[in-house]
Parts: sequence; structure tokens; C-alpha cells
Amino acid sequence: MNQTNQIDQMNAVDHIDRLSRAWRSLAAWAVVGLVVLLGLCTLCVSESMAMDIAILRSSDIPAYHEAVAGLKATGPIGAIYTEYDAEGDLELGKKLARKLRASNASLVVAVGLKAALAAKVEIVDVPIVYMMILDPLKHQLTAANMTGTLLEVPVDRQLKIMRTFLPTLHRLGTLYDPAKTSARVKDAVLQAPISDFQLKGLPVESEKEVPQQLRALLSEVEALWLMPDSTVLTNESLRFILDSALAHQIPVIGFSPEFTRLGALLSLSVNYGQVGRETGLLAKRILDGEQRQPLNPVPIERLKITVNLKTAKFLGMTFPKELMSFIDETY
Repeated sequence: MNQTNQIDQMNAVDHIDRLSRAWRSLAAWAVVGLVVLLGLCTLCVSESMAMDIAILRSSDIPAYHEAVAGLKATGPIGAIYTEYDAEGDLELGKKLARKLRASNASLVVAVGLKAALAAKVEIVDVPIVYMMILDPLKHQLTAANMTGTLLEVPVDRQLKIMRTFLPTLHRLGTLYDPAKTSARVKDAVLQAPISDFQLKGLPVESEKEVPQQLRALLSEVEALWLMPDSTVLTNESLRFILDSALAHQIPVIGFSPEFTRLGALLSLSVNYGQVGRETGLLAKRILDGEQRQPLNPVPIERLKITVNLKTAKFLGMTFPKELMSFIDETY
């Protein structure tokens, strides 16, 4: 009898053990199922909460596409981008901006001046971030919901870099149209002494005045600094300016790699893709609540430095090896 009871007890224990293992297995599968279910729910929520970012371009040009590609590379993860093209038409840009105002866009990126002007007029309750615009404050892109990145290199940074590459030169000269570039030149004149330069600017009110004023300027300066000014710099005048400066053994500092390729000694510029990448980071900070608007336009941190080594050789100039690592392109 005792033996029978022992056998029954052993069978009962074995049965309970099997039931326990079964319940543990079932519980484990239940946990796995719950995790999967939660993952699917999270995915659904994430997809439903994905940010819509509208991109309004002034026109369809390669420089804008390069900037937009940079923007997407660093913008908010999972954002859905929709692009619109104003085709160079401000009125079409306004029409598209009104369409964006009625959409679910969390943020609007305006690429180029016409896109930014259209967005400023039509969109007042959605953050606007602009890029690829020269002197945005001049165009009063200062609405409470607007900010952006600067396309040009700040004057103080240009002067510091010029001092590094031109350690023995002190007298700079520039031509400018008072109606377009007066404020920039005044700022540069004030900041030049900080980098041990003296800047002389001669006014040019029409393209016809360029040759006479250039000759007067080249007789007084050691280097010529080109600033963005459509009166001074045209397809016809640029070649004349570069050739005249070299004939006087005077180096030219430009603001585009194309100037360097054509004969300028040095150019300081921004890479369009980098403009887009830094604009994408700015947009992300705004959407994450880390950056408030309005905000002064943000300068691009990484600059592009190009040097024409043939021009340097012609001018009898050399650069130390430690400087070569800062140069992005040579010609």
C-alpha cells in the first residue's frame, strides 16, 4: 500500500512538473507575442506621427538640388518631404505657399529668395527655415516664424583667413556699388583693423565706371577683395578685373571656386551641400523644441577654401605645408 502511494505521489509530482513546464512555455510565448504586438503598435504610432516637411524652391537649378540633398541627410529622422517648384515666379510661389499653409506641414523650407518671400507673405503659423539666400536681412526675412542659414561667409571670418594666407599684406581694396553693397563694405572697413588690414573701397555706380575705378584702386592696394555685387561683377567685367590685377602683380580674393579657377589666388565660399546639411540640423532643432524663433540667420560652420597654385607661382607666393591641409581644392 505504501509502495502504491509512493508511485501515485511520484506520478502526481511528474504531472505537476509537466503542467508547470507547459505553463512556463505558454507564458514565454505570450510575452513574445506581447512584445511583437507592442512593436507593431509603436510602428503604427511612429508612422502616424511622422513629420511632414514641405520644401518650396524658387526654381529648378542644380545648386538648389545639392542643398536639398544635404538637408534631407541631416533633417529629422523619418520625416516625409514634399517638394514644390515656384519656377522662378513669385506669384506662383505665393500660390504654392497658400497650398502649404492649408497642408499638414510641420515646417516649411524655403530654398532661394523668391521662395522665402512667398512663404513670408502667405505662411504665418508654421515655422519657416530658409537657405541659399545672400543677405537675408537685407530682404527683411525677419518674420516671427522665420529663420535660416547664411549663404555668404561672415566678414570677420574672411578677414581672419586672408590674414592667414596673406601674412605680409596689409592694404586691401574693393569696388562696390553704394546702392547695393554699402553696408557690407562699411562693416568690412570697421572690422579690417582687427585682422591687421586696412580696407579701401571705391564706389562704382555703373559697369562703365569699373575700368577707371579699378585702375585707381590697383595703384594703392596690395590685394583686391571681390564682394558679391552685380554692378561690379558681370560676365564681361570679371575677366577684365582678374587680368588687370595679375598684370599689376596683385592677388585677388574671391567668393566662389569659379573665380579661383579663372585666376583669383584664393576664394572663400560655402559648399551648397553643407548649407543644406546645416539647415537640416537647424530644422531638426526647431522641431525638437531646442531652438526658438525668431532667430538671426545662422552662419555655416564649415567653409570651402580654394587656391590657384598657378597664380601663386606667378605672383611668387608660397604657402607653408600646414596651410595646405585647410585647402579644399587647388587649380
